[in-house]
Amino acid sequence: MIPGSFDYHRPASVDEAVGLLASHAGAALILAGGHSLIPMMKLRMAVPEHLIDIQGIDTLSSIDVSGSQIEIGAAVTQAEIIASEDLARLCPILRETALQIADPQIRNVGTIGGNVANGDPGNDMPAIMQLLDATYVLTGPDGAREVRARDFYEAAYFTARDESEMLTALRFNAPPEGHGFSYQKQKRKIGDYATAAAGVVLTLYGSTCTGASIGLTNVADTPLWAEEASNALIGSDLEKDAIEAAVTAAKAITDPAADGRGPKEYRTHLAGVMVRRAIEQAQSRTA
Repeated sequence: MIPGSFDYHRPASVDEAVGLLASHAGAALILAGGHSLIPMMKLRMAVPEHLIDIQGIDTLSSIDVSGSQIEIGAAVTQAEIIASEDLARLCPILRETALQIADPQIRNVGTIGGNVANGDPGNDMPAIMQLLDATYVLTGPDGAREVRARDFYEAAYFTARDESEMLTALRFNAPPEGHGFSYQKQKRKIGDYATAAAGVVLTLYGSTCTGASIGLTNVADTPLWAEEASNALIGSDLEKDAIEAAVTAAKAITDPAADGRGPKEYRTHLAGVMVRRAIEQAQSRTA
């Protein structure tokens, strides 16, 4: 199908973009890379009267690192995340995840802000932001406010962002030095959404797990932070029973849809497989 008609705007600043959102409240949508929005517009699932293209706002395209504190602008592309040596050194799960998103052509244009902001449960970065306990900076007519990624997702395509606000940055602390990490994603073909995926970050002291965080992708109507599964690993030596407890707890919070990727039971089972693989690989990568 062909998208409906709309007015196109290309603001040069965040203030200008927010002003456009406010003046066209409920009738305007933000365009970044466009790989989620444009298909929805073609299907008439999204019919904006105004399209606000933020690609001309330079302040949204920076990666800032101060010690272990990281801030990523909403318009930073997946390709720029992959290319960042600072992110690869401090938080390598971001590069590993970005490399599994779609294909190089899409990663060259698709942005991290677009990936996390629209509430699509199939997007990969939201689960990673939850396991990192990231904060999203939302800027609106009354200024900026922060919302934890773990509190942002309400239902499929519904989030805590008000329609007059735009996501401008993502902030989080890098995991401790020497941590292990893994993002395991099962999909039907290259470029597809996950049938099920899991991200894990682990910290060990000797052989004992002192920190763990697990995120799940596309196995519910929102991305999931698996708190109980994470806690099942802390204090253990990551022995078989602890890993099985984490897998069981992770599977218990899933509620995947039955679709072309498989029936509900299969996708829940696969979520457990991805969690187990991610834990094992993260453990092998700890320093």
